[in-house]
Amino acid sequence: MTIAIVGAGLGGLALARVLHVNGIDAIVYERESSRGARGQGGMLDLHAGTGQRAMREAGLIDRFHAIARRAGQDLRLLEPDGTLLLQEDTPDDAPLDRPEVDRADLRTLLLDSLPDHVVRWGCAFESADDGLLHFADGTSAPYDLLVGADGANSRVRALLTDARPVHTGQNVVELGIPDIDRTHPGLAAMVGRGNYWVLGNGQSLSAQRNGDGCVRIYLSFHRTAEDWLATSGIPFDDPAAARERLIDLFDGWDPQVTALIAAGGDTILPRPITTLPVGLTWQSTPGVTLLGDAAHLMPPVGQGANMALLDGALLGRALAAHPQDHVAAVGEYEREMFERTSAAGRQSAYVQEILASPDAGRKMLAFFQPA
Repeated sequence: MTIAIVGAGLGGLALARVLHVNGIDAIVYERESSRGARGQGGMLDLHAGTGQRAMREAGLIDRFHAIARRAGQDLRLLEPDGTLLLQEDTPDDAPLDRPEVDRADLRTLLLDSLPDHVVRWGCAFESADDGLLHFADGTSAPYDLLVGADGANSRVRALLTDARPVHTGQNVVELGIPDIDRTHPGLAAMVGRGNYWVLGNGQSLSAQRNGDGCVRIYLSFHRTAEDWLATSGIPFDDPAAARERLIDLFDGWDPQVTALIAAGGDTILPRPITTLPVGLTWQSTPGVTLLGDAAHLMPPVGQGANMALLDGALLGRALAAHPQDHVAAVGEYEREMFERTSAAGRQSAYVQEILASPDAGRKMLAFFQPA
């Protein structure tokens, strides 16, 4: 059986690794030219029952623990006026329930666990028919089972469903403060070792400590139009003016909070947030399936990467359990995945509603500390 995985993200690589551990060959086709072709984003918190479970299935849990940051579980939750609602500092002996890990480090761990020939770089998938994959450069490759692990804008998805991502009403602007301990020690102390959230009326600021000494800052604007980033007056081609405009948009917030915006570097990125319908399913189709964001794109509230990793691990395990019957393996995987990710999608949508609410800080406090 020839297994083709489109996309060398976390889910696709987890699948390839579990198959490799079980003596099953697969090829991962990735449109990027090399593993270092672009940045991989910020930190992820891997949950014990999902992302870390996938690492165990892949035989990589010890190597994951070696790169995970226990202190990344720290949390500070504030209101826009600077009122501290919650501070959780992780003891040195605390269990690794949701440790943070740099997404690039985790991807490198997965890539390094595979033989070099498994991932084929520079293969931009275009279409599939009659057991052949077709790539943008005119080449093709055979497959018996095609797994779409190609993210939010998946091309493989069209083989199974007409569903497409839709805008959630949330728009995000990302910026960062490199080497914050040296350049802005006061802000570094304020943010702490993990996550720093300030939630207001339809807006939020989250700052996240990264393993490389950078703090990534995400400014969220809820209940905004799909074209808001273009009409907001933020001049993304002029970083200094963009920071000034962003500070204006957070008028009335504690100056210590908006100081994080002022200290940001010159890379300022607009990110519209889209999702697939919660509970999306499709008719099981021989020879093709999906995992990760291609199957169940969710708001960025901590579930997506965990679900993608577990998708890959469980699909790999099902294929290993049914090596001569990939139809049965895929059916078993899809039934479990639909149920699991529907629940995760509902919870993610609930958190998204909290973040968009007028009293988001107090509601999030109740979410973290239920009565």
